[in-house]
Amino acid sequence: MSQRWRSWISPAWRRGSLWSVLVLLVVALLAMLVWLAGLYEASQVQNRLERDVNEAVSDLHNGLVRNVQSLQALHFNEPSPNLWSAEAAALLREHRELIRLEWRDDAQRLLAHTDTPFRPPVFERMGRDMALPEIGQACTTARRLSGSAYSGSYFVPMTDGLGMEVMEMCLPLASGGLPAGFLVATYALPEMLSSLLGRQLKLNHEVSFTEADGTRLAIHGTPRRGSRIFTSQQLMDLPGTNLILRVDSWRAAPDLFPNVLTALVTALAIALVSVLALLGKDMRRRLKAERELAEALAFRKAMEDSLITGLRARDLQGRITYVNPAFCQMVGFSYGELLGQGMEASYWPPEFVSEYQQRQAIRLAGNSPPREGFESVFMRKDGSRFPVLIMEAPLIDALGVQTGWMSAFLDISEQRRVEELSRTSQERLQATARLATVGEMASLLSHELNQPLAAISGYAAGSINLLHDPQHARTELNADLLGALHRMAEQAERAGKIIKSVHDFVRRREQVREAVSPQQLVDAILPLVNLQARKLSVRVQVDVAPETPPVVCDRTMVEQVLLNLARNAMQAMDQAHVKERVLRLRVRLVRSVGRMKWLEFSVADLGVGIAPDVQQQLFNPFFTTKAEGMGLGLSLCRTVVEQHGGALVFEPNVPQGTVFIFTLPSGVMDTSA
Repeated sequence: MSQRWRSWISPAWRRGSLWSVLVLLVVALLAMLVWLAGLYEASQVQNRLERDVNEAVSDLHNGLVRNVQSLQALHFNEPSPNLWSAEAAALLREHRELIRLEWRDDAQRLLAHTDTPFRPPVFERMGRDMALPEIGQACTTARRLSGSAYSGSYFVPMTDGLGMEVMEMCLPLASGGLPAGFLVATYALPEMLSSLLGRQLKLNHEVSFTEADGTRLAIHGTPRRGSRIFTSQQLMDLPGTNLILRVDSWRAAPDLFPNVLTALVTALAIALVSVLALLGKDMRRRLKAERELAEALAFRKAMEDSLITGLRARDLQGRITYVNPAFCQMVGFSYGELLGQGMEASYWPPEFVSEYQQRQAIRLAGNSPPREGFESVFMRKDGSRFPVLIMEAPLIDALGVQTGWMSAFLDISEQRRVEELSRTSQERLQATARLATVGEMASLLSHELNQPLAAISGYAAGSINLLHDPQHARTELNADLLGALHRMAEQAERAGKIIKSVHDFVRRREQVREAVSPQQLVDAILPLVNLQARKLSVRVQVDVAPETPPVVCDRTMVEQVLLNLARNAMQAMDQAHVKERVLRLRVRLVRSVGRMKWLEFSVADLGVGIAPDVQQQLFNPFFTTKAEGMGLGLSLCRTVVEQHGGALVFEPNVPQGTVFIFTLPSGVMDTSA
């Protein structure tokens, strides 16, 4: 009996064990499904929260950009401080996140300010001086970036015992292309969260600004603490500083168990139909993806065909694998003619083939080209040459492996033509300025030439009288005539030097830079300077430091700069009616930059100086304080000096007057560097 029982129980036990294992597997499968469904639901909640955070950061960025535009409008018409304060107050009523606006000059001195009407003055208790380091940091960054910049946040205690976290935004101002001060706006971080974020986000989440260690700086929203809290944070990158935006969602984790059971029962009932439906949906999605891919390829092809920039792709052996229509049109060859060309392209000029092959070999060896590109010369199919700007970059495939090089080409023929026209126009303008200068000196020349001409006339008359005087002995007569002729020759040479100096100054020629000693530059303009100096009773002092090295420059242009500055200085003293009129020309060695020595030229007068309202526009073209002036002299002087790599500035003279200073590089290297 026991044997039979054991023989019966053993298969039953085995079947039970199998069913138990099957049940356990089903339970485990269901538990895993429930766990995976819960994990999926939680990930969906987290993903939605991540999207909300991205939208919140975008809203904050957009709000700050709109505020910058509104703040820029305050200085659109260069308002007075009173008008500015009224408009700033109106702006603060519209933007609660802004608690204070300040107008500061270029030295960050306060010109005008306005506080928000929605709360007592924030800096009433501690004073505004506590924020000056943050303001200085933000304004320094703003000036460097030529745009708005933000400071780090800091805590401001209030008179009611509370306080808030604020940060400064600095916006550089400009007038006529020159710095004109700063506009400083103070943001309250709590008000930024309440004013710049969407209403739905503020209702469903707790939003806060935090530091890197998690410390809350500002919080908005009343959280509802559920069984599970979802958190997401993102770095908000601002010019000059960073903020971390944190969003906490109080939505509880979903009650997954009943939903999953219902879904499982429903899924078992419609499994076969669902499989067919999913297969049909998958096929439709595949067809849709193929259509979108074809549209994307067509769109990219249309963009490439519409580009005016030539594109060329080469493999690692240097063979051309792709060119766009713009490149074909640029060189005049068809796509089929260019495809597959290797180490000698048909658009290379024959005289540059060896140079281009060497450059291509260096490129194919893996050497990266400069990011700013390089210039070259190509040849069209008709044989004409044209300049191009080439920018190349490695061609990387989807696996991150370099398969060749991608090049972009710009035809810069028109740019070169415009540059040549600009250079020609500038030369003509400089020649016009020299002619105008000589025109003003015509009367001085007539007065100066009268002296040698009168002397020549007197010596000639005396010689004639000697010849008609019979009482002079032959030997004595010859000596007197010889002396008179020598005097006549000296006066004629003097007149010739005066005319030659003006002729050399006016004559047009190509710009040629050569090594010229500073003494030669000064000596070349001294006859013209002395002409006007004698008329205006000005004493000219020349101080050229001994052993000064030669300066590499366009001699005519630098002489024009020296002459213009000297004439302006003498006219300034004449208009000011000063008693002591001294013009000082000085040249000295000032410094070495790297291995290059620099010379400083200065022209000083004893006039009344330059008014502050004139200083800011002194170098602007067509700005002049003279009734007959053209307003081009100082502008051209600065252009000439900057083209030589130097700088032209001015400063007050001691005890009075103005000193104009410009620097030029010498042709001598500093061997001690």
